Amino acid sequence: MNEKRRNNGIQGSLIAASCFLIIAAFALILIIPSSREDFKRLSSEHPYIMGFIKFALLATVGEIFGLRIKKKQWILPPLVVPRIIIWGVIGVAITFMMKFFSNGVSAMMEKGLLPNPPEGFWQNLLRAFFTAALMNLCFGPVFMAFHKCTDKYLELRASGLQKPGLRGVIESIDWHGFVSFTLFKTIPLFWIPAHTLTFMLPAEYQVIVAAALSVALGVILSFRK
Repeated sequence: MNEKRRNNGIQGSLIAASCFLIIAAFALILIIPSSREDFKRLSSEHPYIMGFIKFALLATVGEIFGLRIKKKQWILPPLVVPRIIIWGVIGVAITFMMKFFSNGVSAMMEKGLLPNPPEGFWQNLLRAFFTAALMNLCFGPVFMAFHKCTDKYLELRASGLQKPGLRGVIESIDWHGFVSFTLFKTIPLFWIPAHTLTFMLPAEYQVIVAAALSVALGVILSFRK
């Protein structure tokens, strides 16, 4: 028993160290001028690959933090490798959608289809708010439902059910909690304000900030559970 406890303690320490190392690595990359320029260049030249990497790493760290709060110990989520891949794919989709909605809102403001004050702070703020609101109200629920289904599928697989099936996954989800909390509370109270600030940043930093917000997502979901 003592040997098992010791092994669990070592494993937990390694998981915690890995999480903080990932966060520190991203922080150092952005702090050091030369690596920051390389980061900006790679984000511009290879947006989807970088989006995959950012979300795969940071969102998974967010899930681990959430488990730490919920279970009071450092453990990996079940089937962690598929989760990392799923987060990476979500990162690619979010990278595309951020560009899609940002450019769309800018075009609508230029054509007078949305309020467009003179160039300056208020124009940037309104552009960021419209982009954040439209992205979260249109794409957000779809993304969140998709992630909810994949998360539940992996949870059922980890519990020993080999083929949960789409019906099994859908029937196992608390859709009332999903709508009442995730959609009606986190979107207007957290995601729209947070993404408004995100869209006011230079374009090359927006995806990594969105990925970093996934750490907050893991914490929020842990409190909800």
